[in-house]
Amino acid sequence: MSIAITNNILLMPPAFSAGLDTWSSGNGTETDPSWDRARNAGIVPDDRDFGTCLEILKEQSRTRIRYRGDTPMIPGVYLRVSARIKLVAGPACSVRVAGWARDASRKHVSGLNEAGPSVAVEKYGEVVEASAIVGVGSRQGVDMAWGTRPAFGHFGIDLLGANGSVLRIESIRIEDVTPAFVPALIDWVDVLDFGARGDGVTNDRNAFIAADRAAKGGRILVPEGRYHIDGDISINSPIRFRGTLTTPASTRVSFMKSFDFPTYADAFGDETLGLKKALQALFGYTDHVRLNLCGRRVELTEPLVIHELAPRLQAYSNRRVIANGSIMPVPGPAWETGKASSTASYDPADPTALTNVRNIAAIEVGSRVIGTGVGREVFVKSRDLGRSRLELSQPLYGGAGTRSYDFERYRYVFDFSGVAQVDRLNFTDIEFYCKGEASAIMLPPKGELIAIRDCHITGPKDRGITSIGRACQGMLVDRCEFISSETSLPAQDRKSVAINVNANDTKIRNNRFVRFGHFMVAHGGGHIISGNHWFQGDKAESGVRFAGLVLTQNNVQVTVTGNYIDNASIEWTNEHSAYPDFTGNEFSFGGLTITGNTFLASHVAPWFTWLTMKPYGSGHTIHGLTVTNNVFKSFDKIDRIERVDNSIADLDYGRMRNLSFVGNTFNGVETYVANPLLVTHIQNSASRRWTFPAIEGLPFKGRAKSVKSIVMESGLTDSAGLQVAEMPWVQTEIGTGKRQIRLNWSKSLKGRVSIYARMDRPH
Repeated sequence: MSIAITNNILLMPPAFSAGLDTWSSGNGTETDPSWDRARNAGIVPDDRDFGTCLEILKEQSRTRIRYRGDTPMIPGVYLRVSARIKLVAGPACSVRVAGWARDASRKHVSGLNEAGPSVAVEKYGEVVEASAIVGVGSRQGVDMAWGTRPAFGHFGIDLLGANGSVLRIESIRIEDVTPAFVPALIDWVDVLDFGARGDGVTNDRNAFIAADRAAKGGRILVPEGRYHIDGDISINSPIRFRGTLTTPASTRVSFMKSFDFPTYADAFGDETLGLKKALQALFGYTDHVRLNLCGRRVELTEPLVIHELAPRLQAYSNRRVIANGSIMPVPGPAWETGKASSTASYDPADPTALTNVRNIAAIEVGSRVIGTGVGREVFVKSRDLGRSRLELSQPLYGGAGTRSYDFERYRYVFDFSGVAQVDRLNFTDIEFYCKGEASAIMLPPKGELIAIRDCHITGPKDRGITSIGRACQGMLVDRCEFISSETSLPAQDRKSVAINVNANDTKIRNNRFVRFGHFMVAHGGGHIISGNHWFQGDKAESGVRFAGLVLTQNNVQVTVTGNYIDNASIEWTNEHSAYPDFTGNEFSFGGLTITGNTFLASHVAPWFTWLTMKPYGSGHTIHGLTVTNNVFKSFDKIDRIERVDNSIADLDYGRMRNLSFVGNTFNGVETYVANPLLVTHIQNSASRRWTFPAIEGLPFKGRAKSVKSIVMESGLTDSAGLQVAEMPWVQTEIGTGKRQIRLNWSKSLKGRVSIYARMDRPH
C-alpha cells in the first residue's frame, strides 16, 4: 500500500528554507528547543550541491535534528527517512537517521531501536547520504522495526563524533517505500507489517488480528518464523503459512476462510498437532461444519484424544463432518495397549457398576473389562476415584460377588471417551489405515446419530468402532470396508471386533467385513443390518467358525436382510443381563427377522451352524423368530443350519411360539429345517396308533407341539384291504424327547399320510 495515496497524508517535512522553528535540537517534542535563532546554525541560500540548505557547527557529541511534525506509523506501511550531508570544515564525523517514538497518548515508547546505521563523513565537499527504513514489521531491510505500540514518530538525523565540524545538510526526506516490500498490486498482507515478531516468545496475537482487519478481502501471509499466539483467535481472511505457530494447548485457532487440514498442518509444522488444532477449532463452535483433509494422508504419532485437545468441550450436538483423507498411525509407544488388574465387587441390583475397586487410578476410562461373568464388549464408561466405583457399558451376567478382573485399554485414532456427549458426528471418505498399530474410533459415553460413511478401516489392531456407552444410538454405518489385521490367523485365534453397540436403532448397511473375531457385537434393539458382506473363514480343513453377528439382548426387534454371510454365524444371547435367568416379568428371546440372506460355508466341521442360540440363564424360550427366503449353502456337508448352545443353560421348548422358518433353500445341509415342517409317514401294517419317528427337522430340534394339517397321500385301508374314510385325533409331544406325533384311529388302519408339524403354537 502507499499511504500518500490511500490515506492522503503528506509525509515530506518542509524544507529548511521554510524556517527552522519546525526543527528541534532535542527529540522533536513540543517542549524541546528549536534550531530557529540557534547561534551555531543558519540557512545557506545557494550551495552548489544542495541549493538552499542548513549549515551547522557541531558543538555536541550527539547533535540532533528532529522534525517536530507527527509522522504516523501505520501497520503495513514502511517509510524511508534520508538526508544528504557534506563536510565543509573541521574534523571528520558521522551521521545517522534517528527518530523518537510516541504512542497515541504522546508518551515516549521505550525499548525500541530509534536509530539507523551510521555513515562516515570524512572528506571535504563529498556528498554522503544517510538513510534508514522504519515500519511496524520486523522484516529484512527494516532498520527500525517499532511494532504496533507507536502511533507516530519525530524523525531526523544525529551528527556523531568530534566537535568543531561544519556540515551542510540538504532537506530531510520521508518517503513511503512500502511497494519495495509489498508489491502494490497483490492482494495479501504480511503479519510482519503489523507488528508480528515471529520469535516464538512474543505474543503475536494482536498483529494477526490487525493483519486480518487490514486484509479486507485479501489474503494473509505468515513468512518464515515461529509465531506465538496466546489466546483464542479467529482469522476471517484466507491465510498462507511459510512460518509456523505455537500456542498453549487450550488456545483455539480458527481459520475461517482456510479451514482445512493442509492449512493447519502448515500452520503448526506437524501433521499430528495440525490435526489436533483443526479438530479443536471444529468443535469450538466455528462457522464450519466440515473439516476437509483435502485428500491428504495424515501420519499420527499419537491418538487424537478429543478431551485433551479441546478441554472445554463437554457436549456437542451440532453436525460436524471429518472428510476426504487418510489417517495412518506411526509406530511408537503412544499406541501401546494399557493394562491393569483389580478386584472389585458386583451387585446385580446396581447392574452397571463395579464397586470397591482396588487400584482404580490405574484403570482408564474406555478399558475393556475381562473376567468371569463378563460378557463380550463390556467397557468402563466412567470412574469415580473417590468412591472407588466404575460405571460400565453393560451389566455382568455372573451374579453378585467380589472377583478379579483385567482391564485392557486399546488406543484409537479418534478417542472421544472423555467428552460427555457428541451428536451428529460424521466421518466421510476417510481411510483409517491402522496397520495393526491402532484401533479406529472410540465413541463418547453419550450421543446419537453418529455416521460413518464410505470409509475404509484397514488393519485395526483391536477394534474398529467401539461404543463405551450409548453414543451409538441411531448410528449409521454405510458403504464402508473393514479389513481385520488378523486375516492370516485361524478363525479361533482372532480377537478383533469391527463394531460394538449398546443402544438402539443402528443402521449397518452395504458394508464389507473381512476376517474379524466378530464383525458386530450388538446390544439394544431396532437394528437394521442389510446388504452387508461379512466373511470369517480360513484355509483350515474342517475349521471352526465363529459368530460374525452377536446379538446380546434377548428381545431385539432386529432385521437382518439381504446380507452375504460367509463362514460365520449369527449368535443370539442374553449375556448382557444382570439377571440372566428368565423371571417371568420380561420378554424372552424374540423379535428377530432373518430374511433374504445368502449363507455360505466351506472347509467347516459338520457341526457348524449359521444360527446359534445361547441362553446365559435358565427358563428362556423363543417367542418371535422369522427365518424366511434365505439360501443356505455349504461346500462340505453339515448337519443342520441352527442349534442351541446349552453349555450354560437350555431353552424351555414347551413355551415356543411365533417361529416362522419357511421358503429357505438348503444345499449341502443334511437336515431340512422348517416350521411348519412337512412330515410324511407310511404305515405298512394296520394299527390304531400311528407313531411317527422323532422329528429332526423342527428348528432347534424343538418339540412337536402342534399339527397344522393332515393329508392322506394314499387310500386309508383296514387289515382286510377295505378303504375307510375317517379322520384321526392327534397326540403331540410324544416320546422321551417330545419330538414325535401320534395319530389315533377308531380301528386298525394303514396308509400314507403327510402332516405339517410345528414346534410352537403361533398364538
